[in-house]
Amino acid sequence: MTVAFKTDKPQALIALIAVQSLCAAFFLWDVVNDLGPNGLRALANLHIAIEALAALALVSAIVYETRALMALLRRKAHLENQVSIAAGAFHDIMLDHFQNWGLTAAEQDVAGFTIKGLSIAEIADLRGSAEGTVKSQLNAIYRKAGVPGRGALLGLLVDDLMNAPLTSEKPLQKEAS
Repeated sequence: MTVAFKTDKPQALIALIAVQSLCAAFFLWDVVNDLGPNGLRALANLHIAIEALAALALVSAIVYETRALMALLRRKAHLENQVSIAAGAFHDIMLDHFQNWGLTAAEQDVAGFTIKGLSIAEIADLRGSAEGTVKSQLNAIYRKAGVPGRGALLGLLVDDLMNAPLTSEKPLQKEAS
């Protein structure tokens, strides 16, 4: 079963677990009251036995849901960490290539925007330059990188990212500085 969260935080699931916990507490209290003076012998009554099993099943479900939620939150944190590491590595690879290719500061900006998927018109608008200037810079970038176009440029960087070892040490060092 897949649970989709509309927000980043699982408040709805936490609220559901809280409501279930209240219900479980009520049912357990009711079972204890039904046992009354007869003690465990009252479980011979089918109604009380079913009620006790239902309450225990609800408690078991709450424990399972809580553990599943905690596992999902740990997994989410792990994946976010991995994405952060990959993003940092991609950025480092990108800057390395820009330096090795001898790109000017303007070409580096244009290349960065191109890699992000912006169109020539969008790049020109962001940089306050003419589309012809951006096209000229893109041609210089592709020539210096030795690639025929945008897809090959991105492919070259992604290929290097896939071959680079990812460690959590680099992004942690960057955050501290």
